[in-house]
Amino acid sequence: MAIAAEAFVLDPAHTGTLQRQLQEIVTDGILSGRFRPGDRMPSSRGLARHLGISRITVTLAYTELIANDYLSSQGRSGYFVSEGAPTPSLLPRGAPPESDRVDWSAAMVRRYSEGPVPERPRDWRRYRYPFIYGQTDARLFDHRNWRRCALQALGARDFEATTSDSYGRDDPLLVEQILRHILPRRGIAAAPEQVLVTMGAQNALWMVTRILLGQDRLAAIEHPGYPALRTILDASGARHVALPVDAGGLPPETVPPETDVVFVTPSHHCPTSATMPVARRRALLDRADRHDFLVVEDDYEFELAFAAPPAPALKSLDRSGRVIYIGSFAKSLFPGLRLGYLVAPEPFVAEARALRSLLMRHLSGHLQRAAAYFLQQGHYDAQVHRMARAYRARRAAAEAGIAEHGLTALGANTFGGSSFWMRSRTLPADLLATRLRARGVLIEPGGPFFGAADPGDRYRLAYSSIAAEDIPEGLRRIAEAGG
Repeated sequence: MAIAAEAFVLDPAHTGTLQRQLQEIVTDGILSGRFRPGDRMPSSRGLARHLGISRITVTLAYTELIANDYLSSQGRSGYFVSEGAPTPSLLPRGAPPESDRVDWSAAMVRRYSEGPVPERPRDWRRYRYPFIYGQTDARLFDHRNWRRCALQALGARDFEATTSDSYGRDDPLLVEQILRHILPRRGIAAAPEQVLVTMGAQNALWMVTRILLGQDRLAAIEHPGYPALRTILDASGARHVALPVDAGGLPPETVPPETDVVFVTPSHHCPTSATMPVARRRALLDRADRHDFLVVEDDYEFELAFAAPPAPALKSLDRSGRVIYIGSFAKSLFPGLRLGYLVAPEPFVAEARALRSLLMRHLSGHLQRAAAYFLQQGHYDAQVHRMARAYRARRAAAEAGIAEHGLTALGANTFGGSSFWMRSRTLPADLLATRLRARGVLIEPGGPFFGAADPGDRYRLAYSSIAAEDIPEGLRRIAEAGG
């Protein structure tokens, strides 16, 4: 049987290359049973003409499929589905069970899906004015050198580091780079035994909560604050109190004496961008000593302090071992990397390592080694400097537009970073966001940061994912919509 070229339809929303998409169409056809061993594929010339793509793209896709034994080449006769191709499942894929009599609402002891989260459309890249936070801007990322480091990590020299079961240990080269290149910038000195590589900052927060908090413990958090932390605490069963922040972040005197753990973002408060003064940092540590509680410092985005040098990390001022420091590569590299780290006294790190081993054994050896090479070879520093230059220009454009259109930015952010904390002038933030989406503009309503369904009039305006030249028009549209 000959497979018609018309059986191939490209998806314009596909995020991979045309070659990859073509390979996926063929493998899906084989695995679903639509394409069978011995079936003749369309010619490379005919399929290229039908799809409107180059013939070399089709040829390369076919060549890769031959290498994986999905297709075979029979000289001038053309390409065929291989006799050795994987066979489809005997059961229809995705077939529903005959019945589902489980009362899942009663069976599930804990719920993790009920916490509010910032809304970010999956197709955000198609919007012209995406003022959304934390996504990677492909125009700024060093694709070439990241690819080189990833390929280097796949080499024979690193075979052991990238393929072995590490039994809970971290890549020693990555830990060395964190100790030598990351922590000194925050004034932190640590030993390898005091560092744990995590699956991002959120994974670190989850482990900290699991180890330090229970139903008889009290946590203090910032209000407004990181939505996922509130959900993690709710799921843990620990009591927690939300303490309002001001222009200097969390006031230390508001932390209840009976607190066991306080969670703070002192260098760049989430989401208001307030920076805690050094005197207040020392006061928080003094209060921790006096009332015997621990401090968890989430130092996200410290690399992007382009407006002024960042204040010393709480961990660098800690003289009694009370601070657990959390960092991440999500903002400086890309969130999909899922790499972060925590720094704490060795007894805590040992327990966190054991907990991580139960959950995921260890992190990807390949990703750890690729990141280590990216740091070691200086590409990371260059990447951070490139982002800082771009963010400085974007911030200047945003400040000018905010002033020109009478928009309201809250607080005095002298740090830099990648966002403003805003107040809507006439509309609730959720309604404003809905109106703006129809005009190609994305903002983040502030409700999830308060733990409430009603976002009120606050929203976050980020410039990490939007070009500087698009910011003025985007802000004009926000102003016209009532923002």
